[in-house]
Amino acid sequence: MAFWLIPVNPTGDLQLSALVAALPVFYLFWALGVRRLPGHTAGLGVLLIALLVAVLGYRMPLTLALLSGFYGMAFGLFPICWIVLNALFVYNLAQEAGHMETIRRSIASLTTDRAIQALLIAFSFGAFLEGAAGFGAPVAITAAMLVALGFAPQSAAVLCLLANTAPVAFGALGVPILVTAQVAGLPPEAVGRVVGNTLPALSIMVPFYLVFLLSGLGGVRRAWPWLALGGLSFALTQWASARFLGPQLPDILAGLASLFVVGTLLWLCGPKENPVGAKSPSLKQALLAFLPFLLLSLLVALWGIPPFKAGLDKILDIKLAIPWLDGAVVRNGKPLPAVFELNLLSAAGTALFLVGVLSCSICGFSLKRGAQAYLKTLRALSLPILTIASFLGFAYVANFSGISLTLGVVLAQTGRAFVQLSPFLGWLGVFLTGSDTSSGALFGMLQRSAAEQIGVDPLILVAANATGGVAGKMISPSSLAIACASVGLIGKEGDVFLKTLGHSLLFASLIAVIVTLQAYGFWFS
Repeated sequence: MAFWLIPVNPTGDLQLSALVAALPVFYLFWALGVRRLPGHTAGLGVLLIALLVAVLGYRMPLTLALLSGFYGMAFGLFPICWIVLNALFVYNLAQEAGHMETIRRSIASLTTDRAIQALLIAFSFGAFLEGAAGFGAPVAITAAMLVALGFAPQSAAVLCLLANTAPVAFGALGVPILVTAQVAGLPPEAVGRVVGNTLPALSIMVPFYLVFLLSGLGGVRRAWPWLALGGLSFALTQWASARFLGPQLPDILAGLASLFVVGTLLWLCGPKENPVGAKSPSLKQALLAFLPFLLLSLLVALWGIPPFKAGLDKILDIKLAIPWLDGAVVRNGKPLPAVFELNLLSAAGTALFLVGVLSCSICGFSLKRGAQAYLKTLRALSLPILTIASFLGFAYVANFSGISLTLGVVLAQTGRAFVQLSPFLGWLGVFLTGSDTSSGALFGMLQRSAAEQIGVDPLILVAANATGGVAGKMISPSSLAIACASVGLIGKEGDVFLKTLGHSLLFASLIAVIVTLQAYGFWFS
């Protein structure tokens, strides 16, 4: 097999190479932020530009460039779109059966305060879903639930994207931490502890930040006890779990703790001011309406347990090496694998599909009506599926060609200033790839090498890659596409991008401050 070595500096001048590598990024900011092009148009455009840069700028063989794009698009379809499709199928069934209206009235019977509703659903429940599944499921489900409660679609999308920052690093049972640590050659428990010492500050802040955006200072003053309880219970559980149990469970335990504390106290002594004439559903009606989402939580958590997942993979786990690409591209002396895994049984989307099948029975729908609802959901998602697949194709071209690596190396040339820039490297990696896991795989060893060169504890900068990455998640094109698809804003990805970009940079800057304090011994690390 012929090997192609990724060139870090294809032009011979690192600054010029960085400019060439940044062309797709510049295009994305222009397409989404300036022109506000529909997501599928921007996605296809950035994929084409990345292919041109890879072939013409990096001298990547055309076959390898096209195959890497194909590989990324396949990953976008499965498991990413498989999750989004089935999550929205469950939601649409509940909506069609009238259960979402029952859920709305049930939550309103606890409180009509939009701030507390956003806290419970976008922040607490979303974190639980992120810990159990990740890969877009939390934003897809929680944004749709907020719209059902009467939130404006764009507001719901932005709130859920922002709320999804705090749990991202520990998402999918800690996979981002495990991958980043493995690539960097560091103990995952140690990296997880540093991340667990960094993110709680963000976890406490996010509920207040969400409510300030939603209803201003008045909303914060009105709901501050619940926001403080939700944020503190989440942050303390996240910290303790990361410190004493490892990186697998912080999100699940923290999300459940926040839900339990806030929900219990609301039930016991919270504001229950129902609108005039509103009628709370009966206990039976409420349980029936919530049952699909209770099943969703249980099955997604079950599917996330490694032994259970491994058992399903033994039954059916098809791994297809991408011909002529698998092992043909070499980065840092190591051939990159290109194996498409069709783990149809153990995929989180399959758990959601099973919930959908069970929900048909719960909703009293015939098999025919359920199939019609599924086809309706699929048709509604046709453009978002193209958008997600295109953006993932771009991400994989950037990874396999060296585009992402060049940008990372340029940042690492800044010496001691790299301490402040380290989280932004993780931020950039997630923006480019849509995944904190992929960002860690791409830049984990680079972060360690840079830390050793400038005399900083490698654990701090490797962890900074993961924590900085959480701020990039809200503006990653795939996340924008998922959020917009969930709330019926197809083609409005550019508008949501502009709404979240400033918040993303602010969060990344806050994390950079914490990382700097850690590096110089003024913060727990």
